[in-house]
Amino acid sequence: MKRRDFLYKFPLVASTPFFIGGIPMSAWSAPFESLDTQNSDKVLIIIQLHGGNDGLNMFIPINQYSQYYNLRPNIAIPDFGSRKYIKLDSTLADNKQIGLHPDMVALKELYDRGNVLLVQGVSYQNNNGSHFRGRDIWFMGGGYNDYAGSGWMGRLLDNIYPGYPDGPPQAYPNATMPDPLGLEIGEGVSLAFQRDNGIPAGLAVESPQAFYDLINSVGGKVPKVDKIKPSYHKDELLYIMGMEDQSKDYARRLKEVFEAGGTTSTIYPSTYPLNAPAGSLSNRLAGQLQLVARLLRGGIKTRFFLVRIGGFDTHASQVETYNTTLGSHAALAYHISTALKAFMDDLKLSSIDNKVMAMTVSEFGRRVRSNSGYGTDHGTAGTSIVVGANVNPGVLGNNPDLANIPNDNLPMNYDYRQLLATLIEDWMGGNSTVLQASGFAPYTPQKLDLIRTGNSITNIDEFLNTRFRLDNCFPNPANEQTVFSFFINSDEHVKLGIFDLNGKLVQEVINELLTAGKHQIQADISRLKVGTYVYKWEAGDFSDTKKLIIYR
Repeated sequence: MKRRDFLYKFPLVASTPFFIGGIPMSAWSAPFESLDTQNSDKVLIIIQLHGGNDGLNMFIPINQYSQYYNLRPNIAIPDFGSRKYIKLDSTLADNKQIGLHPDMVALKELYDRGNVLLVQGVSYQNNNGSHFRGRDIWFMGGGYNDYAGSGWMGRLLDNIYPGYPDGPPQAYPNATMPDPLGLEIGEGVSLAFQRDNGIPAGLAVESPQAFYDLINSVGGKVPKVDKIKPSYHKDELLYIMGMEDQSKDYARRLKEVFEAGGTTSTIYPSTYPLNAPAGSLSNRLAGQLQLVARLLRGGIKTRFFLVRIGGFDTHASQVETYNTTLGSHAALAYHISTALKAFMDDLKLSSIDNKVMAMTVSEFGRRVRSNSGYGTDHGTAGTSIVVGANVNPGVLGNNPDLANIPNDNLPMNYDYRQLLATLIEDWMGGNSTVLQASGFAPYTPQKLDLIRTGNSITNIDEFLNTRFRLDNCFPNPANEQTVFSFFINSDEHVKLGIFDLNGKLVQEVINELLTAGKHQIQADISRLKVGTYVYKWEAGDFSDTKKLIIYR
């Protein structure tokens, strides 16, 4: 390939897109000297829900179910039957009681593990419901009346990459930071990574090997800087030549990382198993997160990832007319839920789940009232899902007051910049310089309680024990009868048995599906001999054992 052909293939976009594992990506490079070194291995993943997600049908306000149903009777998720909503957490206050879409079982499992925080009412003031403007604002990091040609990530990278891109980026990659700082998965390049200055370049090929081969097929030597005559385009040419050399190193490194990541035993669901339009059946998010997990397993030092899934502009046919729990939006709920669950399971198997935090963003929510086309129109506030092993689990923000919905829109509880400011400072370890560059410094006094602090093990144990626990039986020591007590936060198949000290089951107390809540089971133990026993309790992914003493 001639150099002129090579340069022709670099359109004026924000990065260098290429394919890893069959999925298109874009890369940005910069040193991250402005991040706390104690947080140097932390990763932030932004998951874009393209089109404006209807959070009200994924996260149903149980305490106002009648109003919810009356406002959207042709698309409402039912509160009865085999496809009723899933009660998220019975321990929460009444005004935080949420019902998940029935196809979000996997998200419920992640929540019960202590890996999910739902943030209700996320938006920005004067959200105008425009797809393009809304996405620009979220990625710009500004407000409704702000206009900029750069994104919050791009400005952040500009700040920590001194002199970039006034000359060839020759300092990176290096042994300390061999990888690009950010990777965007999927076709197209967002405003989030646009810089105020410079001309980043884009290139797309089909595979890591093809990317490697293409870069190395470029002929000719790069001219020395002092041999290039001054011209209006000198800086741009130097930058592109620098990117060419840099791309060789990144291609080689990413190929190595991809191969080092190997395969996984975790299954990423690829299709929606129920009825939905053909275009909604494929889980396009799962493959992207599977790729990110593989790169992380392979040791990539990239700190920021951006992935996306589309299909959320559900003006019509959001549900199937014969069943409101099925259809395109149900498939999307399933895709998000199962992809996140598989991703966290994958990371946990490799013991790297504690270094990753993910957050969903969508340009706006949907209107509270459904329309006659079994859909919803553009709205304002929505719900963000924050997922990670170190997230502060629960629900942040109350259910909206559906009796008071001006202009048919959900109210805003939190500005999206509060979430991003919190994640950049408390999770990524960004200092005041980084926050100022990104534009989020004014929101640090309004940070949110997103990340667990203090003794994380104690905090998560407290969360879990409040929602799934086996209490001490009473009486104990016992004679002929005792009562076993336990609490479960979701409908679960529960097993409880009494074992001797050799591990042999001597009496089964219960083995059946139980509904969420507190349970007390009285057991006749008169046939067991005097001695010490252990009783074991299993409820879904949770289990516990305690001692029982029998006397006569």
